[in-house]
Amino acid sequence: MSSSDSHQTWGGRFSEGPDARVAAFTESVSFDARLAAHDIRGSIAHARMLSAVGVLTPDEFGQIEAGLAAIGERIAGGDFAWDPALEDVHMNIESRLTDDIGALGKKLHTARSRNDQVATDIRLWLRDAIDALLGEVRRLRGALIDVAEREADTIMPGFTHMQVAQPVTFGHHMLAWQAMLARDSERLGELRARVNRLPLGAAALAGTTFPIDREMVARELGFDSVIDNSLDAVSDRDFAIEFVSAASLIMTHLSRYSEELVLWMSPAFGFVDLPDRYCTGSSIMPQKKNPDVAEIVRGKTARVNGHLVALLTLMKGQPLAYNRDNQEDKEPIFDTVDTLLNCVALYADMMPHVTVHADACRDAARKGFSTATDLADYLVRKGVAFRDAHEIVGKSVQHAIAAGCDLADLDLATLKGFSTVIEDDVYDVLTLEGSVAARNHIGGTAPDQVRAAVARSRARLAD
Repeated sequence: MSSSDSHQTWGGRFSEGPDARVAAFTESVSFDARLAAHDIRGSIAHARMLSAVGVLTPDEFGQIEAGLAAIGERIAGGDFAWDPALEDVHMNIESRLTDDIGALGKKLHTARSRNDQVATDIRLWLRDAIDALLGEVRRLRGALIDVAEREADTIMPGFTHMQVAQPVTFGHHMLAWQAMLARDSERLGELRARVNRLPLGAAALAGTTFPIDREMVARELGFDSVIDNSLDAVSDRDFAIEFVSAASLIMTHLSRYSEELVLWMSPAFGFVDLPDRYCTGSSIMPQKKNPDVAEIVRGKTARVNGHLVALLTLMKGQPLAYNRDNQEDKEPIFDTVDTLLNCVALYADMMPHVTVHADACRDAARKGFSTATDLADYLVRKGVAFRDAHEIVGKSVQHAIAAGCDLADLDLATLKGFSTVIEDDVYDVLTLEGSVAARNHIGGTAPDQVRAAVARSRARLAD
């Protein structure tokens, strides 16, 4: 095929084909071929509409539909030769259609442009990707809820500034992870609605002179509405930026989970153990069991964050309407989806099999005077002003540090030396179990509240 022949869809204006390096530099079929099924679906809907408004005859539409369906089957079966000289997925499919059914194939592009065509393909593809991602996020949320229920009574230290703060339950901690993902699901659902708007019909930038029915195409392709402004329809990539932004937040949440799992699995903590199949060893240290899945997920967060910066930078200098710069939007979107789906799926598979070492968690919660706030609250309930109670507890902690023991290990006489209002019942609040049980309100860490929160979370997940 000659250079001029290979670019016949736009080459009439040109006296020569592109330089070979330019052709290689500008082609996109090497990565946008993954839009093929969506491109064919959109083309069939477009052709059906052209037939309905009288631009194509019913017989012409039938031939085009059959030809496109056959091409789709060949692509799905791996029996399709992609030609980089034809630039992109759209030209490859249209050229093959023309080869298969003759000159009629050239009519398919009536009343549209590659500008509105690619915008439609990306939205169709991303809509499916969001649906798949929502399913994986739902699966991970379910796994976290199950762990929360299983570990509703397991006491661990809660941290602020990575210092022991107050005792919490492991189940409560897992529900905090789940709450992050619940917000992520909300964001994905909201942005899916903005993705699900049809650009096709905007043509190159100004619309078309043909009597098209955009609403018909929108209905066939499952779009909620059409984009009102033709300039915006072909040039907008807000939806892609918004998706990668939401993806960056999900990856940030996964990265925070990873950070905690890496710490908790280390011998210094010993709170959890990850299944061997999600870990690797060392080439030199035979005793090592490294949490590589968690570490790599943490690392891939940087990759997705980079894609967000890339898309924002891509769009920041573009005048209306479509510019070829937008060819660079696809690889960041594709890689973001691939990375995110893989990471979420791995976590959904791994979390049900995490072993929690309740004794190690409880021992750690006994260190760092995690019930000190409970003692202050106890004093306040006895009529001591909070600031005075704060000072009293601070002095009792200082004494316990010097004695090398926990607050709960101090005898009553010693505690009464700090405040005469302290009685035998103080030990009810100084125990770890008493501390967590006392926080028995919505959002609190008490085991009963964790179980109630598990039930609410499961109900929301089922909606």
